[in-house]
Amino acid sequence: MQLPINKVAIQHAIIVAKKYFANELRDHLSQARISAQLCILALLFAIFASCVILLFRLLLVWANHYTQIQTLDFTGNVADWRALLPLLGAVLIWTVAKLGSKRYKRMGIAYVLHRVKLHYGKIPLQSAAGQFFQALFALGTNFSVGREGPAIHLGAVSASFLAEKFNLPDNSVRIMCVSGIAAGIAATFNAPLAAVIFVLEVIVREYKIHYFFPIMLSAICGAVSSQLVFGDVHELDRIQVFHIPLDHYPILAIGGVVLGFAAALFNYSLLKVTATGQNWPLIYRLLLAGSITTLIGLVLPQALGTGDFAIGEAISQHPSLLLLIALLFAKMIATIAAIGLGIPGGLIGPLYGIGALLGAILALVSALLFPSIAPYVGLYTVIGMTAMMGVCLAAPLAALVALLEMTNDASIILPSMFVTIPAFLIAYQGFKTKSIFFEQLEIMGLNYKVAPVNLALQKKGVRTLMDRRFVIVNNDELLLEVLKRAEGRSVLMRNTEAIFEMVSLEMPSDNHSPALTRHPIEGLSDTTTLNEAYIILSPKRSGEVFIYQDTPDNIVGVISWAALQKEINSGQI
Repeated sequence: MQLPINKVAIQHAIIVAKKYFANELRDHLSQARISAQLCILALLFAIFASCVILLFRLLLVWANHYTQIQTLDFTGNVADWRALLPLLGAVLIWTVAKLGSKRYKRMGIAYVLHRVKLHYGKIPLQSAAGQFFQALFALGTNFSVGREGPAIHLGAVSASFLAEKFNLPDNSVRIMCVSGIAAGIAATFNAPLAAVIFVLEVIVREYKIHYFFPIMLSAICGAVSSQLVFGDVHELDRIQVFHIPLDHYPILAIGGVVLGFAAALFNYSLLKVTATGQNWPLIYRLLLAGSITTLIGLVLPQALGTGDFAIGEAISQHPSLLLLIALLFAKMIATIAAIGLGIPGGLIGPLYGIGALLGAILALVSALLFPSIAPYVGLYTVIGMTAMMGVCLAAPLAALVALLEMTNDASIILPSMFVTIPAFLIAYQGFKTKSIFFEQLEIMGLNYKVAPVNLALQKKGVRTLMDRRFVIVNNDELLLEVLKRAEGRSVLMRNTEAIFEMVSLEMPSDNHSPALTRHPIEGLSDTTTLNEAYIILSPKRSGEVFIYQDTPDNIVGVISWAALQKEINSGQI
């Protein structure tokens, strides 16, 4: 008879231990500070996100083996079956969209930005399947879209899904989500530092140390995973970059002005097409994008795909100026048609192709007047890529670091910085350009702006501020006695309607007996942040909320308006 008792005791001890460690973990994660627990979780979730991205890349490599244009000399050959692939891709994308739930059709970087900002990075898992297969079909059928779009969406979904399954506090769910994004970008481009900078500059848009380390660990995980499967490959290290003399910098400044104008024109055109086709039926938009891409592919197949063919033409031994100009317009039209009409995919890859063509054209035109520029065509292509990405996405630092890692050549830093500044100023001050992601959010009717006080409160979980000194009374006869002995503890009582009330004794200024006051009190899960408490309490600027774990009957703390206001005024958020 002793053994079963021991088993029960052991099981009870295990349950108690699990509950203790779960509470300790939530307490650590609710704080806006770096912790080993936060880093370990980010690393574990990044492994899962990296595996999803690597699976996507492997399937894409397999598909491209059969569908990607292998030779570029079939111009005008309508009989080549690959010329019609974009039309097939449009039908496949539409089919996947129709099979999926209508509630989970939104995807892409702009949508991820919206979810990170307003919903703690919680992205519906059901949207992952649509993004996975639609982006796979888009990239596999040679649409002019990039790989980073699905990498960001799938990385975010993978990490946020696990964070919700682990029932983590909402403030740490957001950190896990952006860490998954970093893992996805690093696993796609083998550029861990660029992934960190991109997340901080574009997704999070602020620097906090408790964000930085989990994001950095996740980016390392993504890069290592990529190297284990595909090798330590730098995609643009084939570009020959030579250190440019200082007397060439005036020409670079003029090139920066041209690149700024081109980036502003591209952003305007893309957003105009996006807004025009926003309310068209999906099948019409997809078929139109497929038709435009097919027509371009019949004439200039180098303009299709993510941008690799365009970059290859830009850095070829003896590029033709007329061919590069034609390719530039074709690439811009193919990209605007694909992204603007709703083909799922990223924008960075096509921007690299457009930027490389622009840089090469600038170098060739300048070489007509200054022949000494001819050896630096490779550097001009990289500068063009940096400026186009930096200006169009409002991410100049991320663009610079990405090209630095992908070319594996530090000599691009100074000239790229020098060109990006005038390009950015021309586009943003001269033409009132904005980040293309924020403009897409406005077109889609998705909010992004959060008041500073709410944004600050979102960084801390309710467990950091809740008062654990409270008493729950279930018997009216004991209420007065409990109130007298409360000694500063909050007293809660469940009324006949199963609603919790906050009960207190008010001491009048005269000699009358104390008055009993009570008012209903709302509850919040212990995974929520201080912002949810603020939203409930701020209209009346008074009151309390109770904090529960798992179910409303399991109350673990109380937060008062006074404590919340003190936290806000302390300047620690």
